[in-house]
Amino acid sequence: MRIALIHALRHSPPPVEAAFAELWPEAVLMNLLDDSLAADLARDGALTPAMTERFLHLARYAAGTGARGILFTCSAFGPCIAACKAALPEIPVLTPNEAMLEEAAGFRRVGLLASFAPTLRSMPPEFPPGVEVVPCLAEGALAALDAGHVATHDRLAAEASRRLTDCDAVALAQFSLARAAPGVREATGRPVLTTPHSAVRKLRRLLGA
Repeated sequence: MRIALIHALRHSPPPVEAAFAELWPEAVLMNLLDDSLAADLARDGALTPAMTERFLHLARYAAGTGARGILFTCSAFGPCIAACKAALPEIPVLTPNEAMLEEAAGFRRVGLLASFAPTLRSMPPEFPPGVEVVPCLAEGALAALDAGHVATHDRLAAEASRRLTDCDAVALAQFSLARAAPGVREATGRPVLTTPHSAVRKLRRLLGA
């Protein structure tokens, strides 16, 4: 069963591939990456109709290859992904966050840790009613990952998460942050929710695999 993974950050494929290897190794994965999308969003500061068209093009291409489901891993592009869901009702199209957000409904106060600042603007409104969201930016973590300094990335994420110890749980907003989960768990002493594992579980359930 082919599953298409669509990314706007080049660091996103490894965490979701690892989650599939652990939870659904039988799935056949294809990766589509356009890292200019994240760069353009950071430059423009807002989503544009042109970005939505680019997302639609990627999703339709994936469906045309025979993909049975699509998982987007770019959490700052919610409206663009919603347009893809509407355009492809015949297959499951998952946002990167929806499965994790469903799990977050079990907590009252959730810290939202991100290394990509636009995510902290787009994602909090997606949380279920009644969940208080405390946003937190891991300054410099994404730049460290971009430079190949993965240990520094993980350390900066864990250090930033210490500001969230008054929360009931910590949600890692991006697929690229999933690798920092053990350090965040140790730093906060709280349950840590990650997008890749939640997403794989939900997609497998929807497809009855």
